[in-house]
Amino acid sequence: MTGTTTQTGVAARAVDASKVYGTGEAEVRALNGVSIAFERKHYSAIMGPSGSGKSTLLHCLAGLDRVTSGQIFLGDVEVSAASEKQLTLVRRDSVGFVFQSYNLIPTLDALENITLPMALAGKKPDKAWLDHVVDIVGLADRLSHRPSELSGGQQQRVAVARAPQPAGRHLRRRADGEPRLARE
Repeated sequence: MTGTTTQTGVAARAVDASKVYGTGEAEVRALNGVSIAFERKHYSAIMGPSGSGKSTLLHCLAGLDRVTSGQIFLGDVEVSAASEKQLTLVRRDSVGFVFQSYNLIPTLDALENITLPMALAGKKPDKAWLDHVVDIVGLADRLSHRPSELSGGQQQRVAVARAPQPAGRHLRRRADGEPRLARE
């Protein structure tokens, strides 16, 4: 796999990616020459012991952190070579995040947290899309509540509802009734 070949069907990939934190005796090599590709429309799991680089790999693949060496691609965009402005646009338009700590804004209510990425982009949410997402995550009666007024599960559902905004991504219910992200 080369860094310049278009990889149809690949959502994200790393090519010989390394990430080093610190220097000298404090140096930590979180990633060491990782090459991996994640296909579109497939679920993948990254498993390993604590400290093995799982979160570092995900942060680098999403453009939240930069690799020390190697290449990172989101689709055909090499995020490892992108400017900060380009990274911001790629993250806003191509990646939906559900952080472990949810990263909800405490002064915003659930609805404002869900629509925040669109508001920052100067866009208005499509009412049908918003109604669908709110229905799927079961938060219609909690939209005016701030994160501190929501249970942990409700906060997680706000974060899930916020994530699918990039074009073509939407929420569906799994067979067990739980929400899941899907691509059209």
